[in-house]
Amino acid sequence: MNRELFGVFGDRERFERFRSSDEFDAVCSGPQLTVGIRDSDLGTPGWSARYSGDGGCCVVWGEAYVPDDADASNAARWLLERYAAAGRDALRALNGSYLAVIDCESTAEAFVATDPVRSRECFYTDDPGVRIFGTDAAAVGRTITDPTPDRNGILEYLHLGVILGEKTAVEQLRRLPIDSRLAADEVDSLDRFVYRPAYEGFDYVDELAGRLERALRRRATLPGRKGVLLSAGYDSRIILSRIDDIEHSYTVGSPDAQEVAGAKRVAAQYDSDHTAFPPDERYLRPDESKLRYSQGIKESLHIHHAGYTDEIDVDTMYHGLLCDTFFRGHFTASETVDVLGKRVPVSHLDPDPNPVETLLEKFGYSREASLELIERTTFDVDPESFVRDAIADEFDARRARADGVQNALACCGIANQPSIPFHNHLSDQFVTSFLATDRELLEWHLRAPPEHRTTETFLRACKRLDDDILRHRPPDRPHDSTLLNEVEGFVRRKTPFLTAFEPPWPDRETLFDRYDFDQRLFADLEHVSPLPPRHKLRIVDLRRWLESWDGPDAHVLGWLRAEELVTA
Repeated sequence: MNRELFGVFGDRERFERFRSSDEFDAVCSGPQLTVGIRDSDLGTPGWSARYSGDGGCCVVWGEAYVPDDADASNAARWLLERYAAAGRDALRALNGSYLAVIDCESTAEAFVATDPVRSRECFYTDDPGVRIFGTDAAAVGRTITDPTPDRNGILEYLHLGVILGEKTAVEQLRRLPIDSRLAADEVDSLDRFVYRPAYEGFDYVDELAGRLERALRRRATLPGRKGVLLSAGYDSRIILSRIDDIEHSYTVGSPDAQEVAGAKRVAAQYDSDHTAFPPDERYLRPDESKLRYSQGIKESLHIHHAGYTDEIDVDTMYHGLLCDTFFRGHFTASETVDVLGKRVPVSHLDPDPNPVETLLEKFGYSREASLELIERTTFDVDPESFVRDAIADEFDARRARADGVQNALACCGIANQPSIPFHNHLSDQFVTSFLATDRELLEWHLRAPPEHRTTETFLRACKRLDDDILRHRPPDRPHDSTLLNEVEGFVRRKTPFLTAFEPPWPDRETLFDRYDFDQRLFADLEHVSPLPPRHKLRIVDLRRWLESWDGPDAHVLGWLRAEELVTA
């Protein structure tokens, strides 16, 4: 990886047992820990920072902003000094998508802290006899003497496309929970991400509009040539609307696709050049440009743009990832009505949702594909009962952060967001803004009741910032009403001579066949051919990620070799 944080609870000599200081741009040591950071943009305002002084040492890795009334020249120095004076309140005030490492002499504390939603993973192990941590799961994993597969983690990955909670594919390798901190001998929960809805005196639209404006203003100062990954949908266009100097917009899709045509119109509206990358083999190819960023816990297919990175000529990249989750209620459960044989969500929340059923649908679980997978692998387990139990356990683990089932669903979805590899890859290639993780916007999410976290609220807020934001509507959403959009979509599909709405993403099955990925990836695994492309790509992701530890002969791979994973 281009950017990495790696550390050990111990002194510089202990650090050098596992990694050479020469691998990093800077290595900082305090009384209790040593941490190295590699980042070519280290010291850029709004980005990674380090500080060592009489009070200890601190590293902030990723995107980070200090309060408006503070000295913004070095976020790490501000955080260390503020922590010495105010303790955990300093972590509450730091803003962005980051990991923070603090070794504070005055409080005698040393720890690694996530941002409130764990948008940056921190992996750790105690296997070498000392606690090691880092942002690259493979690099931390290589310190494990005798890695053992985590059967539940592997099954969750194969059936759901995400390993839930704090597990990985290896028992000895763990990751920090959402909103937490790692010390030398414990993991502490923090309380920055806890739902406390405000039902009175809180104008949900006005509050969201103001917070969006300030969040975008903070991120407008990021350096160099600016670009945005642009869809024809709602979320990324507000970025293009409010940040004036975005020079280029990028969309993955065929030049004649509805999604690309829509994105191109939005880009032209805001005077941004636009490039459409054709969905050729690079869109699906699971190579090194994607696999490391999946970290062995989430699908690499979410990194839609990876194969085209060399053609993206910007320094700072913006995206709208998770805006639907935080502002538009993606994980909340709505009531549905039957429309021509299809269950369509309406604007009302389900008063008594089934958490497991809701999350199975949100994670895209396919019972038929999982049954097919079980028949062709050595894992003898009933997938239906397994995934239901796994999701129920994970939902229960997040329940204490929420005041009700709907908010607990949102928290569970956020803690296990499958699409985070998208951001992992971007932030390793560019200075990358993650708008949805802004501290003020997260506070809005936690305070706005679920019935107000809707597309309608979001669009009303966006219109207060730009009343022309919907000049070009998303091609598959010509109406404000979800129900009307679904009805028109059905009519278009069933009526001759009418053009149907196209899905926003290229079709995986078509591309998988067109570029003969079965033969190229599974020549020795003919028995997996009937599986859907998504499940076959999960097998490739997991095998190749583990190979990245030590090469194809690494002993951890014995249980996942082709002849053992797949049955005849």
